Amino acid sequence: MQVAVIRVLRVIGFRFRATLGRRWGGLLAIVLLVGLVGGLAIGAVAGARRTQSSFPGYLTHVNAGNAGIITAFDEPGVSNVPYDAAVIARIARLPLVKQVTDFTIVDPDITPLGLHELHLSSGESPPNIGGSFDGQFSTVDRVTLMSGRLADPRRANEVVMDAVAAHEFGVHVGSILPVGFYTNNQQSPGLQPAPGTKLPPPHLKVDLDVVGIVVFHTQVIEDDVDRLADTWVLLTPALMRELVPCCAFVTETTMTVDGGNRNAAAVEAEIVRAVPKLKAFDGGGGGGSASMTAVEEAKAERAIEPESIALGVFGAIAALAVLLIVGQLIGRQLRFGAEERAVLRSLGASPAMTVGDGLLGIFGAVVAGALLAGAVAVAISPLTPLGPVRHVEHSGIAFDWTVLGLGFATVVVVLSAAAVVIAYRQVPHRVAAHRLGARTRGSRAGRAAANAGLPASTVTGIRFALEPGAGANAVPVRSAIVGAVLALVVLTSTVTFGTSLRTLVSRPALYGWNWNYQLLSGFAGQEDLPAHQVETLFDHDPSVSAWTGVYFAVADIDGRGVPIIGATPNAPVAPPLLSGHGLDAPDEVVLGASTLTSLHKHVGDTVQVRAGPTKTTTLHIVGTVTLPAIGPSGSHTTMGTGAIVDYQLIPANRRNQQQSAIAGPQAILIRVRTGTNPTVALRSLQQITNTLNKSPDGPVSGVVGVLRPAEIVNYRSMGTTSALLGAALAFGAVAALALTLIASVRRRRRELALLKTLGFTRRQLAAVVAWQSTIAVTVGVVIGVPVGIVIGRSLWDLFAAQIHVVPDPTVPALTIALITVGALALANLVAAIPGLQAARTHTALLLHAE
Repeated sequence: MQVAVIRVLRVIGFRFRATLGRRWGGLLAIVLLVGLVGGLAIGAVAGARRTQSSFPGYLTHVNAGNAGIITAFDEPGVSNVPYDAAVIARIARLPLVKQVTDFTIVDPDITPLGLHELHLSSGESPPNIGGSFDGQFSTVDRVTLMSGRLADPRRANEVVMDAVAAHEFGVHVGSILPVGFYTNNQQSPGLQPAPGTKLPPPHLKVDLDVVGIVVFHTQVIEDDVDRLADTWVLLTPALMRELVPCCAFVTETTMTVDGGNRNAAAVEAEIVRAVPKLKAFDGGGGGGSASMTAVEEAKAERAIEPESIALGVFGAIAALAVLLIVGQLIGRQLRFGAEERAVLRSLGASPAMTVGDGLLGIFGAVVAGALLAGAVAVAISPLTPLGPVRHVEHSGIAFDWTVLGLGFATVVVVLSAAAVVIAYRQVPHRVAAHRLGARTRGSRAGRAAANAGLPASTVTGIRFALEPGAGANAVPVRSAIVGAVLALVVLTSTVTFGTSLRTLVSRPALYGWNWNYQLLSGFAGQEDLPAHQVETLFDHDPSVSAWTGVYFAVADIDGRGVPIIGATPNAPVAPPLLSGHGLDAPDEVVLGASTLTSLHKHVGDTVQVRAGPTKTTTLHIVGTVTLPAIGPSGSHTTMGTGAIVDYQLIPANRRNQQQSAIAGPQAILIRVRTGTNPTVALRSLQQITNTLNKSPDGPVSGVVGVLRPAEIVNYRSMGTTSALLGAALAFGAVAALALTLIASVRRRRRELALLKTLGFTRRQLAAVVAWQSTIAVTVGVVIGVPVGIVIGRSLWDLFAAQIHVVPDPTVPALTIALITVGALALANLVAAIPGLQAARTHTALLLHAE
């Protein structure tokens, strides 16, 4: 047995050396195709994984805290201790808490610039000014430097800030920002100067040197509503040591929790038990936000997922293309030696020898190509990750050994197995049997075309497209047709999905914004609007067709903290429904779809709801909605997360957290009349804003347009991804079709010479190849386009359900029609060179063969 194996290997090795000079070109083509297209496939899959994991990796890189809680707050009647070192130290001693840092905001309401001189857009709040002297934003939640440098912690006059804060202050790196800090006593009600009067001297005046622009990790993937208030000016520890004793406003403590996000909520509950007074800082809600990074990661996953899926699909298509095209090359290489194998067989070669003839070179080419593919995948890795993390993370070479290993193994195993199967089918006695069986085969379509009296070139082209031929003249027509079908299925489904995505992005009602404008109270919706005055103004505004006042809060629903919108039952303006019905009675609740799932409830069930230090109320779940991104920054609703309840379930002190004399909603949802000029509507709403701001409290922050969730913000950048996918797919399909046509012309030279002898002109011979190409693509269009539309719509429905938006798949009829026409035109274009070769076929080939 061993001797026989050695003999087989010797013969195979001899044949490889003897034929390498004639086959090296084909083997090199295999190496290059596997290496380049396979590397693209492996790199795309690795890039998809890198993109999907980019934000969790970024959070790890900046050492993001797991949980946060307000530990001190300067609020009359609740607390007058804006910084409490004893509470922070007590938290640090808890068993699951690994690291504790705090960030203290100094009251930013008064500066020498004056708030009215800030460059604030409608709805924006002034920047938060503060800092830490125990590592917040330097060791925990580290900021990412975008330009300039980080501030020296020992210098009180240096400062960094984010880009939005820099814009609002009108400064840049190198600017000097004069800031006056006032004590808490100077900021007390009754001691502040009236609007328009001269400011008193500040307690401390500092000319801050802007040395850097930074990004906070909460700003990387952010809803538009967060951008209204999530702007920061970061002071140095040296300055904070001077400001905390006199001028602090609120302190939030961030913790790194042992066990990560799964223990964050438990730690926060333990903190509230250990320091009961912290409950008062958030109306009984615990004063903080547990599992902060878990919330960020969930949002990031929803925002990034379409891009990572697109990359993965791109990789799968590229992998199919390389397997299809290289499979044809392998088959062609093995068929070239058919006659020599027949001679070997007649000289006594064993079946193992004839099967192995030519495989050694192919195996070597496949392995070399797979190694090249790995190198290509690594080389293109700096192009990823895609998405919002890329601009804050310095991407570089990445080695995803899992994908590289699996990709190498898949390429080698699949193509080697394909080569063995093809070689086995090319054994001389099987080839002879196949030729006998193939002589009587023919396509029904070819016979029907002939019976219909179609031109001879058309009939021959149809036959060439659908009949593979036999023996040395066999052509892989089936793979060409399957490739065309697959290409059009994926291309059509891709454009259907991409068009549906663009429809979602362009129609805010599909992701919860079921109105035109929102009027926000001061500080991005954290104050109150005068209810009676608001009702009078909006009811008499001719441009407004309907409006609804809403409140924002965080409620405990079956033990979970959920952002809620407080509204009036049967409100004329409300988010769009996904199931059930809207809020019709005070004992009902409408939930976001993901909130419903996380509570393990169904429409028709009941939940226990408590908003602040009040008794628990039983509410009936009557429907689900896709919720807009509205509410206070960091605790707002968004698409699938949140709930709508009767506003009276929110305690009065929670509806008026700023304790202003005005009692009313925190925001107004406004729907303008159909056909109203947007300029006229905005001018009218601005007049309402000016009227409301004549109040001494100046309660209005401004009128804002659509506030998009982070997912929608990121989806807008995906247009190039689908275009790249379609271009690569089209290239793969064209390459496969071109190779098939060239192979067909070469294999059928004798048939073409015979046709020329029988009177076919050069134009008719070129037409044969054109018809062959057209028929292959036509089959792809007839099957692939309808199937692609169905798949695209189904994928969109699944995706819409996953991100909890209104499902509205859009079929781009014009685009699909252009794809169809373009595919047929491209088929004829691709056939031009093979057609020219066919037209130049010499009849001497046939005479020589005869």
